[in-house]
Amino acid sequence: MTPSSHARWAGLSIAATVSGMLNAQVLRSKLEEAGIPAVLDYESAGLLYGITASGLALGQVHILVGDDDLEEAKRILNTPPPPGWDAEATASSLDPS
Repeated sequence: MTPSSHARWAGLSIAATVSGMLNAQVLRSKLEEAGIPAVLDYESAGLLYGITASGLALGQVHILVGDDDLEEAKRILNTPPPPGWDAEATASSLDPS
């Protein structure tokens, strides 16, 4: 059953599907920072195994947003980070001051 066909997800649409919970949490934070609430939908077995079995992508996580926020969420998720963002993050995490 897909999230969009389940009654509990009424009014929500899939903005993205990613591999792994860490990736999904980072992207959810990016959306929430922009003021777009997001919900993660995943198979609980995917947290343990992160494998594909019987055609089910157990490691996949759907990022759901309100139908009204879908286009803006996709735009945000498809915007590349600014040049040098990873170097800044690495440098600041290594600097104890």
